[in-house]
Amino acid sequence: MVHLNQERAPIYEALEAFRGERIVPFDVPGHKRGQGNPELTQLLGKQCMSIDVNSMKPLDNLCHPVSVIREAEELAAEAFGAAYAFLMVGGTTSSVQSMVLSACKKGDKIILPRNVHRSVINALVVNGATPIYVNPDMNSSLGIALGMKVSQVERTISQHPDAVAVLVNNPTYYGICSDLKRIVELAHGHSMKVLVDEAHGTHFYFGEDMPLSAMAAGADMAAVSMHKSGGSLTQSSFLLTGPDMNPGYVRQIINLTQTTSASYLLLASLDISRRNLALRGKAEFKKVTALAEYARGEINGIGGYYAYTSELVNGDSIFDFDRTKLTVNTLGIGLAGIEVYDLLRDEYDIQMELGDMANVLAYISIGDRERDAERLIGALEEIKRKYSKENADLYTQEYIEPKVAVSPQNAFYASKESLPLLETKGRICSEFVMCYPPGIPILAPGEEITEEILEYILYAREKGCSMAGPEDAGIQRLNVLKEEWAM
Repeated sequence: MVHLNQERAPIYEALEAFRGERIVPFDVPGHKRGQGNPELTQLLGKQCMSIDVNSMKPLDNLCHPVSVIREAEELAAEAFGAAYAFLMVGGTTSSVQSMVLSACKKGDKIILPRNVHRSVINALVVNGATPIYVNPDMNSSLGIALGMKVSQVERTISQHPDAVAVLVNNPTYYGICSDLKRIVELAHGHSMKVLVDEAHGTHFYFGEDMPLSAMAAGADMAAVSMHKSGGSLTQSSFLLTGPDMNPGYVRQIINLTQTTSASYLLLASLDISRRNLALRGKAEFKKVTALAEYARGEINGIGGYYAYTSELVNGDSIFDFDRTKLTVNTLGIGLAGIEVYDLLRDEYDIQMELGDMANVLAYISIGDRERDAERLIGALEEIKRKYSKENADLYTQEYIEPKVAVSPQNAFYASKESLPLLETKGRICSEFVMCYPPGIPILAPGEEITEEILEYILYAREKGCSMAGPEDAGIQRLNVLKEEWAM
């Protein structure tokens, strides 16, 4: 096998060559290298605006790459250990949806955990496939859903041998990993494809002593959020495939929904970031892990907080743990995670990745510095001293097992009516309700609205969680299926 030169960055190189030419632009974008929009050029800089360009022969075309983009894809595939890699400019949402649309169609069954990102269920709304949920166990004291047990997957496969695919989170937002290799073996033994939402696992491919990556485990497809822990620009992502996926068909699926006007800023950021990680990722992620472990130890030394790590590993529902994830349980100081999140932002100018009912998450990656971690540690210590209280009546549940009554597609497009939130108990929801982040639906189309779910929504709203999904932005009303669809 011929090894490629990972020091290359062909898209970046082509843009640099283009910048040196005196091309007169009678094409889009209309700002004409920034000349037509001086305010935007002042914000982003002339260097940035000069390479915000359209597809042209020297720069290739993302929809049908034959030169520099094709080379960048080949370099990415080698770097990630994949058979093929696709550069994605619609975020990992687009990558996840392309996976699902590639693997199944209307009427097909797909096995998946219910604590998936909304992009997965969105894809099911589009293509009409039927979700078969593996409901994860909960750690009730931490308020987080765990991974998929092998026994749960095995039982679900035996109950639904006609399913065409299994989807796995690797890792979850909170760093929890399932036994991916065993799940792949089970699924492949029943001729099912394995799709992996690896939005939070870019570093698995480049760091040492990391949980197993999807491609190393033999998965068929993986959606990798390069912009999260990999350093590329927001909205840039990779879709990776194994040798048993038809790359031409996957490209056709991607082109159904991805833009025909790909941003070369995003493409170049993927190209440069892949090169950076291929050359320096091992050393960079060693520092990331060390920083997260240091911060964890200091935070646990404060008392009241619990920054958890691989001590949770049980070989089953928590098969492995991503030690770069710095999640801090706040219930021991009597505050919900979202309350600590708000205090950190409003009083200490610290922006956390998320705050939920019980935790805050600091996303540690290649751009973080020790002095930033020290500032977070000091802020958490002061918050405990100034704001801690008794933790009575704090809600911890991050995941509530749904009652699925109608397929997501049928529910989304069915006749519906809008009702006040508290009058929807027992009805079937036709839209999404979620806290964002993490973007895991509390309710998805086709699920029954229960008393427990309503209590959770009211509590989350009261605590200040950023809620999204319904037509009614205030979450005062929900769309539900009309009575004839109720059963």
